[in-house]
Amino acid sequence: MTMMYDWNRLPREVVRPGVERCGFRGDDSILVMNWISPAIDVRPHQHEFEQLVVCVQGSFNYHVGDRVFHMAPGCMLRVPPRTVHYIEPVGHEVALNLDIFAPMRDDYRHLVEYQAGEFPGNRGNA
Repeated sequence: MTMMYDWNRLPREVVRPGVERCGFRGDDSILVMNWISPAIDVRPHQHEFEQLVVCVQGSFNYHVGDRVFHMAPGCMLRVPPRTVHYIEPVGHEVALNLDIFAPMRDDYRHLVEYQAGEFPGNRGNA
């Protein structure tokens, strides 16, 4: 069954002060919308999977390895697996950053539990 959702109405997870997120999934992919407040503590990290990043609102510097990309609405980039990266908001407005992962990240499945009814073969495993 196909359903429509609105990012602004989904329950958000507070990751840390100034960072919130929610998710939306397909069969084997997940989109994660992040609300990034100005002046957050940056947290460089890396993981074993590729990440696609889209700036939806506001602006931020996205650090990937030793490069810095200034991103404004419509800008996109790819973070290769095992590459240190982090987001650094620019300005005074909340930035919206959409991350795309395929295949789906198991550690983000809790963000899409509200969609369990759309994936009957995966009940209890949104």
